[in-house]
Amino acid sequence: MDLITTFFNLRVLADTFPLLLQGLGVTVLLGAVSIVLGFVSGLLMALVRLYGPAPLRTLARVYIDVFRSIPLLVLLVLVYYALPFVGVRLSSFAAATTALSLVSCAYTAEIFRAGIEAIPKGQFEAAGAIGLSFFDTMRDVVLPQALRIVTPPLTSNCINVLKDTALASVVAMPDLLKQATQAQALSANPSPLIGAALLYLALLLPLVRLVGWFETRRPGDAR
Repeated sequence: MDLITTFFNLRVLADTFPLLLQGLGVTVLLGAVSIVLGFVSGLLMALVRLYGPAPLRTLARVYIDVFRSIPLLVLLVLVYYALPFVGVRLSSFAAATTALSLVSCAYTAEIFRAGIEAIPKGQFEAAGAIGLSFFDTMRDVVLPQALRIVTPPLTSNCINVLKDTALASVVAMPDLLKQATQAQALSANPSPLIGAALLYLALLLPLVRLVGWFETRRPGDAR
């Protein structure tokens, strides 16, 4: 068999394409839920890390360091296979979402921390001088400016989360990679894996280009 017949078999790709699309839908859903949860929890974690009481700041720092250090695959296996021993049994989707969100939270927290600390201290002092509360200062003054700073790394983190969804196949999640692997076994041909790679490329390449566009914009550029 030649290269084209083995890896780019159009008949096999056409037969398995509906299965791959189902897997892509699961991948996008898993990634979207994990990104949203990681974003919200990461922002809260960053605020605790910067402005919480000393014990909470310490706990937040430990959390961030631990979950940025532990391999996602190890965490995923622990969540799915170890938690049932203590009475917590999660579905494959819930386990994958939990693991991805925990790691995304840690990275997002560090991104937001860096963005907030990049805001000049005068902004905080000016907000205090006009009587704004901490909540109003964050909402109206600090976070809008910080978001512009952290948008490129946040987008990169979203890409990493979407790519890491492929690891969910180890807990029998019917994501894109899992479906491609099953299709490969059924067809005895690796073309479905090439199809999955093309779908990943179609999903992630626009986001990669978006990161590049954000990075080339100057802070003062018009929206």
